[in-house]
Amino acid sequence: MKPFTWLGLALLLCISAAPLWAHKPSDSYLQLTVEKSQVEGRWDVALRDLHELVGLDPDGNGEVTWQEVRDSRSAIIAATLPRLTLRSAGAVCDVATGALRIAEHSDGLYAALAFDGQCAAPVEQLSVHYDLLFDIDPSHRGLLRLELGGRTYSTILQPAARQFDVSLEQPALGPLFWTYLRQGAWHIWAGFDHLLFLLCLLLPAVLQRRQEGWVAATDARRATMELVAIITAFTVAHALSLSAAALDWLQLPTRWVETAVAATIIFAALNNLLPLVQRRLWMVAFFFGLIHGAGYAGVLAGLGFDAPTLALALLAFNLGVEGGQILIAAACLPFAWMARHQPLYRHLVVVPGSALAILLGSWWLAQRLFHIRLETLL
Repeated sequence: MKPFTWLGLALLLCISAAPLWAHKPSDSYLQLTVEKSQVEGRWDVALRDLHELVGLDPDGNGEVTWQEVRDSRSAIIAATLPRLTLRSAGAVCDVATGALRIAEHSDGLYAALAFDGQCAAPVEQLSVHYDLLFDIDPSHRGLLRLELGGRTYSTILQPAARQFDVSLEQPALGPLFWTYLRQGAWHIWAGFDHLLFLLCLLLPAVLQRRQEGWVAATDARRATMELVAIITAFTVAHALSLSAAALDWLQLPTRWVETAVAATIIFAALNNLLPLVQRRLWMVAFFFGLIHGAGYAGVLAGLGFDAPTLALALLAFNLGVEGGQILIAAACLPFAWMARHQPLYRHLVVVPGSALAILLGSWWLAQRLFHIRLETLL
C-alpha cells in the first residue's frame, strides 16, 4: 500500500474515531484529608454526569434546579458512594455522608457531597478505589487530592488505574510529576478537538502553496523546522494560558472557550483549502494555542494545590502535551513527506480531510454555542 494511502487511512480513522459530542472530558474532584483514624472527604461530581446516572430533571424542562438536586440526594448518594472504597491496613473504612451543596467549577455546576470516614486504627497507609462512571464513560477521570501526614498527594483515577495506594513513607512529588506528565500526553490523544486541530496543521506541512495550488515541498529541513515552529508555538501558548487560568489569573467561561476551540478547527481546516494565511503559521498556532490551553485549565485549578505542587503539576502536564504532539508529528511527517509528490495526497488526504474537519468543527461550534445535545436529535 502506498504511503499516501496509509496516511489517508490514518487520518480518516482519527477523525471518524472522534465522537460527535466532543467537549471537555468528564471529571470529578475528590479531596481527602486524613487525621489519625479519621478521613474527611469532599466529592464534587458534575450535575451533567449525575443527570446521566440518576436523572436530575424529572419535569424534563432542560433545567436542573437546586430543589431537584436536593430531592435527589438519596439517589445521588446511592449512585456515588458505593463506587468509592477507602481501606487502611487492608480493612474497609466506614463512610458516613454529610451535607450536599452546589459548587461551581470552570465548566459548570457540581454537586459537592461531604462525607466522613472512620478507619479502625490511625492511618499509615490508605488505598482509594474509585469506580464512578467508568462503565458508561471510559473517558471519565477522578482527580484525587489527598492530605496525609502533612504531605499532599495527587493522582488521576481512570479505568486503567482505579486504585491509588499511599503511605507515610511514600514520596509525594515524584508520582505526582509522572501522573501529570502522562495526563498531558493523554490530553492530546483523548482531546479529539485538540487532536483534529493539530492534524489540520500537520496536513500541509510537506506542501508549499503556489499560484496554481499546493505543490510538493523540496526542502525537508525547512519543512521540518516550520513544523517544529508551529508545534512549539502552539505548546508555549497552550502552557501560558493553562498556567494563567490554573493560577486563577485568567477566568473565562468554559462554554465560550470550547466554542472558540471549535472555531479554531474550522479556521485551520479552511486555511488548507483557501489561502487565508500563507506565511508565519506559527503565529496563528500561538494565538489559537492560547484558546486551547484555557479549555483545560479548570482541572488543575479545581484541585486546590499549593503553589509548589501546582507549579510541578503544570510543568509535568505541559511537558506531556509537548511530548504527545511530537509523537504525533513524528508518526505523520515521514509518511506525508514520502507521499507529498502524489496528486492523490492532495486530493484524497488534504482536501477531503480538511473538508471533513470543517464539518465536524461546525457541528461542535453549533453544539456548544446553542447547547445542542445529540440525544435530542435522535
